[in-house]
Formats: sequence, C-alpha cells, structure tokens
Amino acid sequence: MARFGDMFIAVLIVAIVLIIILPIPSIVLDILLAINIALSVIILLNAIYAKTALELSIFPSLLLITTLYRLSLNITAAKLVLAEGEAGQVIAGFGAFVAGGNLVVGFIVFLIIMIVQFMVITKGSERVSEVAARFTLDAMPGKQMAIDADLNSGLINETEAKERRRNIQREADFYGAMDGASKFVKGDAVAGILITFINIIGGLIIGMVMRGEEISAAFTNYTILTIGDGLVSQIPALLISTATGIIVTKAASDANLSQDLLKQIFRNPKVLFLAAGLCIILGLFLDPIPFFVLSASLVFIGYTLLKQQKQDEKLEEVQVQESEVEEIRKPENVITLLQVDPIELEFGYGIIPLADVNQGGDLLDRVVMIRRQLALELGMIVPIIRLRDNIQLNPNEYVIKIKGVEISKGDLMFDHFMAMNSGLAEEDIDGIKTIEPAFGLPAIWISESQRDRAEMLGYTVVDPPSIIATHLTEIIKKYAHELTGRQEVQTLIDNVKQSYPAIVDELIPKVMTIGEIQKVLANLLKEGVSIRDMVTILETLADYAPVTHDPDMLTEYVRQGLGRAITKKFIYDTKSNVITLDPKLEQVIMDSVQRTEHGSYLTLEPETTNRILSNLSKQLQRLLQLGQQPVILASPIVRLYFKRLTEQSVPGLVVLSYNELDPNVEIQSVGMVSV
Repeated sequence: MARFGDMFIAVLIVAIVLIIILPIPSIVLDILLAINIALSVIILLNAIYAKTALELSIFPSLLLITTLYRLSLNITAAKLVLAEGEAGQVIAGFGAFVAGGNLVVGFIVFLIIMIVQFMVITKGSERVSEVAARFTLDAMPGKQMAIDADLNSGLINETEAKERRRNIQREADFYGAMDGASKFVKGDAVAGILITFINIIGGLIIGMVMRGEEISAAFTNYTILTIGDGLVSQIPALLISTATGIIVTKAASDANLSQDLLKQIFRNPKVLFLAAGLCIILGLFLDPIPFFVLSASLVFIGYTLLKQQKQDEKLEEVQVQESEVEEIRKPENVITLLQVDPIELEFGYGIIPLADVNQGGDLLDRVVMIRRQLALELGMIVPIIRLRDNIQLNPNEYVIKIKGVEISKGDLMFDHFMAMNSGLAEEDIDGIKTIEPAFGLPAIWISESQRDRAEMLGYTVVDPPSIIATHLTEIIKKYAHELTGRQEVQTLIDNVKQSYPAIVDELIPKVMTIGEIQKVLANLLKEGVSIRDMVTILETLADYAPVTHDPDMLTEYVRQGLGRAITKKFIYDTKSNVITLDPKLEQVIMDSVQRTEHGSYLTLEPETTNRILSNLSKQLQRLLQLGQQPVILASPIVRLYFKRLTEQSVPGLVVLSYNELDPNVEIQSVGMVSV
C-alpha cells in the first residue's frame, strides 16, 4: 500500500500528460470535466474550514497539479471543438445555459467572468502571496528569538521549542512555495483567454472553409461551444483561485473561517443597531421594502445577540466562582506551590522594560549568553533562570534567589551608567556614589552625557543590563556546586556516553553511583575548577574509585588529572610567585585530621587557627601590595584541609597542590605560612 502511495502522484502526472496527447472521446471528457469541478469545490471547502495555512501544506503542489489537469482538459476540449464541432454534453450544456437564447449576452457574461477571474481574484491572490512570503521570511528571526526567550524563561520545554521552530520553518517554506505557485494560476487565466479566442477564430475558419457551414451557423455553434469550454475551465479556476486567496490571507486561529466570520462580524450588537438605523434612513429616500426588511432583521439579530451576551456573562461569573471554590477544595492544588526554581531573578516594575523585547530590552538574550558562557567556562549546565516581576520590590531593585532563598540584590538608576575606577583613571568625575553589586567595588552613577569623558579618563563604564548580567553570572559561579545536582550530572554523563561509551560503562554503576560523581563535581565547581573535560574526570575516577570512595580524596586525584587546565586558569605567567606552607604547619594540620565514615574534618584549637589565619593575612597583604594574584601552594594531602580552614575568613583564596602544577611553569616562593 505504501509503495502504491509513492507511485500515485507519478502515475497521475503521466496520465494528465497523456490526456493532452491521446484522443479522448467526448463521453470520457464529460467525466473528466465533472471530476475537475468536484475537485475544485473540495479544495475550496477545505481552504474555508482549515484553521491554519499549514493544515493544507500540500496546497502549492496541489495548485500546480490542478492547473496542469485543467489545461490538459482545455487542450482536449479545443481539439474536439475544432475537429468535430462538438465536445460533449457538459460543455454544450454550460454554453447553452449561459447564452440563454441570446448569444451576445452570453458572450458578454462569459467575458465578465474571465475578467473577474484574471483581474481581481488571480492578481489579488498573486500579490497577497508575494507579501505573505516576504513578511513571513522577515518575521522569522523575531519568532526564533521569542521561542528562545520562552524556553529560557521556562514557559516551554525543549520539545515544544523544537516543534515551534519546525512550524516556523514549515510556514516560511509554505508561503515561499505559494508565492511561486500563484504564478501558475495567473498563467492559467491568461491561457484560458487566449484559448477562447483561438477556438472562436479557428472554429469559424474550419466551419466555413472545411465544413461549408454558413457564417452565422458556424459563429453560433463555435461560440456556444467556446463559452461552454471556457466556463467549464474558468469556474473551477475561479474556485481554486479563491481558495488560494483564502489560504494566503488566513491568520492563525483556533476556529475555521465560518466560525471566525460569525464571531467577529456579529459580535457587537451596537454595530448592528447602527446599521439598522442607516437602512431606515435609506429606506425613506429609496425603495422602502428591502431596506425596512433588512433593518428589522438587523434589529432582531442585535437584540438576540445582546440577550445572549448577558446570559453568557452571568453564566461565566457563576462558572468562575464555582471553579475558584473547586480549586480551593482540591487537595492537590498545593503541589504547584512546592516547586522551587533553582535560579530566580525578581525585579521591580521599573526594570520590566529591560526584560521586555517589545520595549527594546535584551535581558532575555543576555540570560541565554550567560548559560552559554558558563557552559564554556565551567562546563556546567545552568538550570532554567526564572525571570519575574515583583511589585513588592522597589521600582529599580532586583533580587537574585538560589532555590527560593534570596542571595543577593542590587539597585539600578535608569538613564544612567555605572563608572568604575580601574586604577588608571586620571581624575575624579561627578556623579552619585554607589557600590558595584557583583564585586562590591566603589562606583559612580553618571549620566549618558558623561559617558565618553569617563571612558577617556580611564573609567570602566557599563549599562544597567550589563550590571544585572554580570551580577547574575558571578552568583551562579559562586553557587555552581549547589546548582549542579544529580539530574544535571546525568545529562553530562549521557552526553559523554554518546562519544565515549566505554568509559561510562566501566564506571557506572559498577564502580560509582551518580550521587558519588556529583559530590566530586561539586567539590571541583566550589573551587572554580571547570568540569568541561568530563572524559578526563571520568577516566580518573575509573582509575582511583576502586581504591577509595572518599569524595574528597577522589577530588584531589581528579584535580591532578586536570592539572594543566587548573594551572592555566589560576597561574597566568610561566613564572609566578606563590606562598608556601611551613612543613611544621602541614604536619600540624595532618595530625588534626579526624576521619569518620561520614568524611574528614579538622580539629585544630581556636588559638592555633587564629595564629595560622593571622600569619596568612600578612603574607597575602605582601602579594596584594605587589598587585599579584595570591596563590597558596601546599602538599597534595594538606591542600584540601587548608582550603577548608581558610574558606570562611578568606573566601576565594586559590590553594593548589604541587601535583596540580604544569611542569612547564616556574614558581618562586615569596612567603611562607607558619604556625
């Protein structure tokens, strides 16, 4: 059956071509003409009842096939008319019916139908097809951006986004094809006019010269046949041209054309009452009967519609009240309230223009770029970032939440820019002093007129959307270890498995679980180490997990495997100054490590801890005064515990082990932390 379906169109096209070539009896022609009329009616009704243009996506190809079929019938009918002086009962019946005993009137009516078909319907459909194709193609980028914005804001999922993108592409292809296919309709109308005159002139010549008929008899016979032939072809052409116009002018709707027409034209009783009044005025000066009857009909329809609307409003109010009560009674109506978004950005109503694409806001695009940037920089999958307005906030205030808890917030000044002294500014500038929210640096709000001067003086100047984007990026980096859960880890592993299935099959679930891998990745992200090289991470875990399942120890092994990348991230030059730990201090730390089945921790006395942190602070100050990034170098066993010791008092401190360093990097100790 499927094979026959593939061959059907090919057989149909060949059969249409054979109709042009082979002699067709008049009885067969009658059947083919009847099929043509019925087919055009079917196409028109489908166009009327289609809700969207894509429901008839085959229409451009169908237009070409029906046009070719109609022309083949035209040519066959012309052969019969000229060769035999008759072309079957259908053509003769149409010609006699339209002529109605008056050949001149019939011919004029026929010409009017052809002019309407060519000048109005065909040319209008062609123009609408051109405009629809151009505007559809022009709107594609905006529609794609709207889909990306809905996807990033969580309104739709990935499957729905793919389906919308596919529909947009199909819509563009459809209107582009309709633009070309409408040219066939125009050509068909021109061909019909030419064939009409050829039939009349050729028929007169053949009738008088070859058949010896009188001029009046020949003119009458061939004109009637020509009119019939033209109508039999032009009426289906008129129907299909109308269907073409309906398809290309159809806007997306949840109902068909008939339902939309009734709902939109007869939806306002006031309009019907005004139209009835106008009909009464016209009836006073013109023939009163038709206008008064029409006026009474409009008043009756308007009154019925007004009464129905009042009933619908009352019924809607009752339904809304019942639904609200029913919703409150449902025990599961609290389920949606339990959902906690991983990342939320709430803002006051004054910041809404930054997130509204229609007002020129690009905050949604920046959120997309943040997810891409962090995927490249840290290798993490950033969850959907929920953007929402909050009327409880100040107009220009925004809040960043992680798992429903407020983490940070900031204030903006619209029509202002934030200028920060990078240390190279030559002089001060006037403005409103503030604090940059992402890094806590002193800054100044300046007006747009001061922007160029501030940049020339060496200030770093950023606009409000960039402030929010930078702040959000730094918060996500800081809490990356919390945002990378088991589901995100599973996605990362599935991605690796597509290219490296052997690694995944060896490690999971025989040696490690997803939860154990997630703890190692969280440890890496907590210290700003990228997990993008998942292949190296999984291979290292496969090597050492059979020996130990301690996530802290496995993290240290993975860091050694990522040593080159870690060195590149935290040590910028081939020669670098670092601070080392006194061997005595390392021994004190090792002696204070307590290992339990739930993990390891330090048990240093508070006095010892204070001495270590005090000495560390002095060493850090020396490097900071030299303008260098402080880096602490420790032995592999001590590195993790010293990092935990200092993460509360010195957050963000880079602590590396000797085994993580790239052999090509030269280091020099410029200080030592002691007890």
